[in-house]
Amino acid sequence: MYRVFEALDELVAIVEEARAVPMTAGCMVPRGDVLELLDDIKDSIPGELDDAQDVLDQRDSLVGSARQNADSMVATARADADAMLAGAKAEADRILADARAVADRTAEEASNHSRTLIEDATEEAHRLTTSAAREHESLTGRARSEAGRIIENANAHYQRSVADGIAEQQRLVAETEVVAAAKSEAQRIIDAAHAEADRLRGDCDIYVDTKLADFEEILTGTLRSVGRGRQQLRTGAGTHDYVEYPRAVDDADREPPVAV
Repeated sequence: MYRVFEALDELVAIVEEARAVPMTAGCMVPRGDVLELLDDIKDSIPGELDDAQDVLDQRDSLVGSARQNADSMVATARADADAMLAGAKAEADRILADARAVADRTAEEASNHSRTLIEDATEEAHRLTTSAAREHESLTGRARSEAGRIIENANAHYQRSVADGIAEQQRLVAETEVVAAAKSEAQRIIDAAHAEADRLRGDCDIYVDTKLADFEEILTGTLRSVGRGRQQLRTGAGTHDYVEYPRAVDDADREPPVAV
């Protein structure tokens, strides 16, 4: 940066010492010296200016890439959630269908078994009743009692079978809680995707703001130094502070001046 100010001072000295163009406000300056000083200024400008411009050029690309990644993650999370919900629903429907089939089959088997027992008991009771009527009144009483006991046992067995079927159905239906668990997991995946997208946007903004702050600091320092140099030129102070002066050029080596 020192060479920038030094070259600016040399340019000012060349312009101040240049011959005036008659009848105009312009002056004649040596083109070669001016171009050489301009090249020095260009080479001495900090490379951070180009880096800052690159950061500004890449900002939209970084934000777009972060947004695209976030949208992709959200879409993937939603697709996974839909697939999990569909699978859980299908599994729940299958479990309910199996439970109903088992319950219906159990109830039918219990009904058939109880019907058979009742038929057998009725037949046995009728046989015993007929035999008791032929033999003795007391035998008829015992036959009827035995028939009642058999019917009661058959009804009790039927009730137990039906109760077991209902309990099995309720247990299988309770397994549908997997649907609620799938919904909860899907919501967690979507929330995580949104959080990751917000974090990426925040990191990108912080990176760009840091680079812009560095660029602002460099520009502020440069403008402050240029202001001091201009102030020194206006007040006449600091004219002899620099050791290096514009080199003398022979008339034979001097290039034709140009009007500015």
